[in-house]
Amino acid sequence: MNQRTILVLGASGLIGRFVTDDLRMRGFRVVGVARSLSPAQKISALDLELPILSHDAAALARLLGEHAVDLVVNCLGVLQDGPGSDTGAVHRDFVARVLAAIGGSGRAIRLVHISIPGTHEADRTAFATTKREAERLIAASGIPHAILRPGFVVAPSAYGGSAMLRALAAFPVDLPDKEMATPFQPVAVEDIAATIAWLAARDIDDASVRAVSWDLMQAEPVTMAGVIRQFRVAFGTAGWRRIAMPSFMLGLGAKIGDLSNMLGWMPPMRSTAIAELRRGVRGDPSAWISATSIAPKTLTDAIGCHPATIQDKWFARLFLVKALIFASLVAFWLVSGFIALFVSYRAAAGILTAHHFPPALVDPITIGTSLMDMSIGVLIAFRRTAAVGLVAGILASLGYMIGAAILTPDLWIEPLGALVKTGPAIVLMLVALLMLDNR
Repeated sequence: MNQRTILVLGASGLIGRFVTDDLRMRGFRVVGVARSLSPAQKISALDLELPILSHDAAALARLLGEHAVDLVVNCLGVLQDGPGSDTGAVHRDFVARVLAAIGGSGRAIRLVHISIPGTHEADRTAFATTKREAERLIAASGIPHAILRPGFVVAPSAYGGSAMLRALAAFPVDLPDKEMATPFQPVAVEDIAATIAWLAARDIDDASVRAVSWDLMQAEPVTMAGVIRQFRVAFGTAGWRRIAMPSFMLGLGAKIGDLSNMLGWMPPMRSTAIAELRRGVRGDPSAWISATSIAPKTLTDAIGCHPATIQDKWFARLFLVKALIFASLVAFWLVSGFIALFVSYRAAAGILTAHHFPPALVDPITIGTSLMDMSIGVLIAFRRTAAVGLVAGILASLGYMIGAAILTPDLWIEPLGALVKTGPAIVLMLVALLMLDNR
């Protein structure tokens, strides 16, 4: 049992979760901290939910002291500014507080910081520039550190960009030729965890690793097309004929993604993601390989030679469809309420009048149900309230069906079958509710 204690910040993310679990299997005592953890991620008493980004340097120093931390692994990161996401606050300001906490803790602590490959000359987004600012702060701090710059991370789980590439592999669609040709050197998440374990085992006074910056990736050049091709081999879709997506659709998708980002969602296709995708992923892993003697897994080894399982295929096929499901449900509730209230108000009210509703109730019921429908659409549109909106939509639909069966049973046999179609809408809302989780 290795007695060193490692603090992983961002233990709910793609890299952070894998590293936390892997280091524990290697015998390290690992404290995994995240703002929120899913029930499935709370597998140890040392998996802690803390508002870590709001901690000042003093609070962070107390956390380091309480758990006798020897090594801090910072996996925190956000792709783009939006509600609850501030790239400068997460990448730069928080790192500054972590450095102050380590310096004031009175302990000998090494910082391992997960950054991004590339150089500052090529940085064009707030995501990249703030990541690079954090690197400069770390380099100037004098604190023992390792800045790790992973390439495109291939992991058993999928999130964000890695999920999007799996989705592309499951469909007969390619990105535009220019994007498919961008360099995309991958790295297996197992190699990232192995590197952190190697650093954790080194003495903090070892001058050879007191301050290092390494690119972690496969040495052989690979393009995005090559990465997707390997996923297609696993999915059994390599032989499909495909069509290339027009460039304007990629830009349109990024704008739609930015809009949904403002509503609290975190789609993989946003303007920052497209900008970073076009920049590519490249670096020189020779210093890392030389120092650690870790032989990086090839793309084939990282993705695996075995066929994708049915759960892999379902996830990949449904990943992009999820956005369509939520968008269609938002449109369904907003448009149906709007039409009843503004376009076909007389017809909507006439249904109640024709079924002998008291005249004093016709207008309030018509207006109330229309506003309720539109409110459900708004609730589903925002990530924070989507679950409430979906449950409300299911209950409202069941209410409409039961109410119609009692008060207006003839509507069940009207030619267009409006009420009959409510059943499939309920099923779709249930599917959306079950797909709501991101991690």
